Amino acid sequence: MSIPARHRDALAVQCEGRLTLTKHPHGCLLLFPRPVWESHREQIAAWPMSARAWQRIFLGNACDVELDSAGRILITPELRGAVGISRDVMMLGMGSHFEIWDAAKLAEDEQAAVAGGMPDVLSNFSF
Repeated sequence: MSIPARHRDALAVQCEGRLTLTKHPHGCLLLFPRPVWESHREQIAAWPMSARAWQRIFLGNACDVELDSAGRILITPELRGAVGISRDVMMLGMGSHFEIWDAAKLAEDEQAAVAGGMPDVLSNFSF
């Protein structure tokens, strides 16, 4: 997968192109700069035994990747299959990390979110 140019340079500076991918239960992949992931990994590893299944989702599916000279990363077939990534991919910046979605699945999820209405917790939010 090609990383968009606007993010590629920042990732090269921030983490020398060293990244970590993992699966998210909402049906996407999470892409972290390695230093950010290391912090999250330590927190996740410290979760109690009652959260063992969630540790497996996040830690057990984590895969270290690096930007190649063309600004691409390799997403393993296992991770692509786990979240249904086929051909068209969307990469969303989420502050400290990125979400990688199959484009059609993201569109469906966004439509469902809009159809469900804005949650009460956002009732005072405005641009």
